[in-house]
Amino acid sequence: MKRMNVVLCVLLLLCVLLPIAAQGTKVSVGEVTLTMGSWRTDDVVQMNRLLAEYKKVAPNVTIKFQPTNPPDYNATLRLQLDSNTGPDLMYARSYAAGEELFKAGYFADCTDIPGLMQNFTASNLAPWQMDDGKMFAVPFAAVSHAVYYNKDIFRKEGLAIPQSWEDFLAVLRTLKSRGYTPLANGLADEWDILETFFLGMLPNFIGGADQRVRYESGELKLNDASFVAAYQAMADAAPYCPVGFESVTYNDSQVLFASQKAVMFVDGSWTAEVYKDAAFDWGLFAIPAPRGKKTAICFHPDMAITMNRATTHPDEARAFLAWLCTREGATMASENLPVGYFPMINFPITLTDVHANEFLALNSGKETDARFVWPALMDLYAPMNQAVIRVMKGQVTAKQAADSVAALF
Repeated sequence: MKRMNVVLCVLLLLCVLLPIAAQGTKVSVGEVTLTMGSWRTDDVVQMNRLLAEYKKVAPNVTIKFQPTNPPDYNATLRLQLDSNTGPDLMYARSYAAGEELFKAGYFADCTDIPGLMQNFTASNLAPWQMDDGKMFAVPFAAVSHAVYYNKDIFRKEGLAIPQSWEDFLAVLRTLKSRGYTPLANGLADEWDILETFFLGMLPNFIGGADQRVRYESGELKLNDASFVAAYQAMADAAPYCPVGFESVTYNDSQVLFASQKAVMFVDGSWTAEVYKDAAFDWGLFAIPAPRGKKTAICFHPDMAITMNRATTHPDEARAFLAWLCTREGATMASENLPVGYFPMINFPITLTDVHANEFLALNSGKETDARFVWPALMDLYAPMNQAVIRVMKGQVTAKQAADSVAALF
């Protein structure tokens, strides 16, 4: 009878443990479920494909992609990490935002993950590297900034791709005089006019990384002539945005370009797939620099993937990150990343999408740099955003816009 009681107790214990195993706790059979946090809600299909490919490499590991609404990601992730309910793997912001979570002890030290320090260039490691050289994430994807344009309308109107900012303004004037809305950009969502337009073109006015660091150190002032000229450029572009552009959202801008109600859209590469079924021929050109300056490209290190220092499955999480550092993993990622996200690994990767390759081709022979405020000046993000919006609305002069930001540094 005692033996029967022991058997019953074992069976009851199994009944308790099985639901726990179903929730992803590591059990004797070796099945493990990891969660991955992200701000990319648009990438569920693509990331699930990538994670399905990884399962072929690690059959006992299932990774569940669980993105958060983009504007809420930072706050939501911090809340999860503070309450010890954070994901096992997660997207890591570049520079200060990611550094903060590493310093707080939430992101694991990734420095010794196999392949990480060998298979990425120093410039691609830097956005997720601490001053002492420690890495807090594996670089995953970069994005670019350019001008989307309707090739059909350009051909119809006999227009050429502008080679300077002055030429660009001339094209805008011509299009408007012929009854077109030249630019789709609006102000309602605020972030996009700063990140995609102003920061996308800023290296053309102030220079690339070598000049950026001089502003970061205070050697150059944020209201010098180059910065004032950049704000003035935004004021000069404003009359060619849609009527009522102050109320035009980011989604509205996409619709305006896709429906051919606007001829151009200054935007990021992540939007490219939105127009894959467009009923017209479209292409891309670099936001041109003023005459006498070299056109540069804002090629921004956008996202990396890291692991939770408190994960209960560190071996499995590290193995996935190590896979991303291999040619196989990077190639598979490039095939499943959304169009307009570019792998950062130091292996030749062939992209199949025409417009993705067109974006990358814009980098050829040009200096590239991250968005200006990201590396060291994120405290100025909101003030600079408001300065751009106010100058475009005509509420302040370019000099006043520059002065308002400079006064805070």
